[in-house]
Amino acid sequence: MKPGLDSTSPALIVGCGDIGLRVARHLLMRGIAVHGQVRRTATAQALDQAGVTPVIADLDAPASLAAAAYELVFWFAPPPATGDTDPRIRAWLTKNSPKRIVYISTSGVYGDCGNRWIDETEPLKPQTPRGRRRVDAEAALADHGERRGTETVILRVPGIYGPGRLPIERLRQGLPVIADDESPTTNRIHADDLARVAIAAAECGRPGEAYNVSDGTPTTMSDYFRRCAALLGLPEPRCVGMAEARRTFTPAMLSFLEESKRLLNSKMRDELGVTPRYPDLASGLPSCLPAR
Repeated sequence: MKPGLDSTSPALIVGCGDIGLRVARHLLMRGIAVHGQVRRTATAQALDQAGVTPVIADLDAPASLAAAAYELVFWFAPPPATGDTDPRIRAWLTKNSPKRIVYISTSGVYGDCGNRWIDETEPLKPQTPRGRRRVDAEAALADHGERRGTETVILRVPGIYGPGRLPIERLRQGLPVIADDESPTTNRIHADDLARVAIAAAECGRPGEAYNVSDGTPTTMSDYFRRCAALLGLPEPRCVGMAEARRTFTPAMLSFLEESKRLLNSKMRDELGVTPRYPDLASGLPSCLPAR
């Protein structure tokens, strides 16, 4: 068994939702027991049906969190929706010191890069509270690693798409997109490829290192929505300028439109040994539809 994957002890997935279940399937196929931490009983029942032992806990109630001796932890739980810090992971780390944590962060930690190609040496300069919360979590993990010896591997992830994750309701509502000449460059990763990267990070990611996770073919959010509409047989969304978008889009949507970057994924490929099965939307989107 490679370093980081030990079949003699269970792995814990904190925030075991869609991506967590995809990772769990990989682990279960290798004979590794999986515990999935969630907040709701209904979610716990779904985990149990998938062969994952549910752990019900509330990350916003630190007193309810129990210490547990896990060797490997995948942290997929998001920070709180407000603020510039992540008290959830900070509270959890006061009681737990696993051997290794694979943490899903966001490419938003880089802020706006003016459409440049960037690698993991790009300075962290988040421009949104969402990005600042992730930088705080990364810092908490780095500090914990230095003090307690936990090996941390950071995955900086852009937009995730896959089966069950397409913007169907947004397209049905006829919400507009930004015109091509004003639309920033965005990056994506297929959910199945992200799960493969997470497993590889557990196996051979270098402690203390961060990895950009993307398919390597950035386009624009507008291009993504148009392709999804065509795939689903829905009307193509109308285009508006950025000025109108600032008046009508939600703050959350605008936060994704005010940053432009192109993620290099060579470190992911070279060090983690993962080549995306879906290197672009043309190959990835058809896999999101049920088989006929």
